[in-house]
Amino acid sequence: MKTSDFFYDLPEELIAQTPVEPRNSSRLMILDKNNGDIQHKIFSDLTDCLKENDCLVLNDTRVIPARIFGVKKETGAVVEFLLVAQKENDVWECLCKPGKRAKIGTRFSFGEGKLIGEIVDINEEDGNRFVKFSCEDNIFSVLDEIGSMPLPPYIKEKLKDKERYQTVYSKELGSAAAPTAGLHFTPEMLDEIRKKGVKIAYVTLHVGLGTFRPVKVDDVTKHNMHTEHYIMPQETADIINETKEKGGRVISVGTTSCRTLESVAAKNGCICKDEGDTSIFIYPGFEFKCIDALITNFHLPESTLIMLVSAFAGFDNVMNAYDTAVKEKYRFFSFGDSMFIC
Repeated sequence: MKTSDFFYDLPEELIAQTPVEPRNSSRLMILDKNNGDIQHKIFSDLTDCLKENDCLVLNDTRVIPARIFGVKKETGAVVEFLLVAQKENDVWECLCKPGKRAKIGTRFSFGEGKLIGEIVDINEEDGNRFVKFSCEDNIFSVLDEIGSMPLPPYIKEKLKDKERYQTVYSKELGSAAAPTAGLHFTPEMLDEIRKKGVKIAYVTLHVGLGTFRPVKVDDVTKHNMHTEHYIMPQETADIINETKEKGGRVISVGTTSCRTLESVAAKNGCICKDEGDTSIFIYPGFEFKCIDALITNFHLPESTLIMLVSAFAGFDNVMNAYDTAVKEKYRFFSFGDSMFIC
């Protein structure tokens, strides 16, 4: 299967630049993965599509406001830093622009000295810098004060409220991007879902920037997938296993929850308490071992995410659904509309 098979034409004006208000007023396409039938709803209608004994699995990761601007101590030159992942102690892997100003040993000041960073190493493969940070306060508190959200490059509008790039249930700091399928839920909607007898369970997968990296090989099977850290709590494993026993559906909210669930199932042969790193790559031909339904946004052409969705719902069904979404002028990508595949 070729990467180009997953291409579709998307007019630029359909790329959502801002989130809708309220969150659950976005549009919802319902796709039957068995026959390809499509219905058009509003996201708040999702509650009516759920049944007693179903289980929603949400990713409770929280995005770090990790985009900061450093001033080079010697020259005053400004360099943009994007914290990608915490490596050890106070050392973070960072993207730097322009990178030529961030040589090993160079020191930078952020937020008028509230945070100091020193380049301690360079990843020769991708040019990322390893930066040792120091501050009087907790680094996450400082980032919350001086940092901005690392919005995807296709979003040009400035985000007025940082919380709109967080899910309402976000808790575990560590992501470089939001698990966007969950952005549509409101606290009130989650309460309504619980009242229907639907269980809500949480996993954590810290979303990395690899999510936005394009597939650069023609043969899909030759793509090297990025690695992300996940946590499967015992409580969630118990809820999922109980759901299966009662004949309910395990509904993954987002591709990140899906990757966590399928990683745990593939690694252990069952759903159980687990923690680790995953580089699972899900594309057509993949045998799903856990999820029964999927809630997801509309993804970039030729991305690993549209490949995952195609693996679950069927290639022809998904490509037809995307063509339909374009014709019906759905909003695409992170702040866009949603799809419920069941």
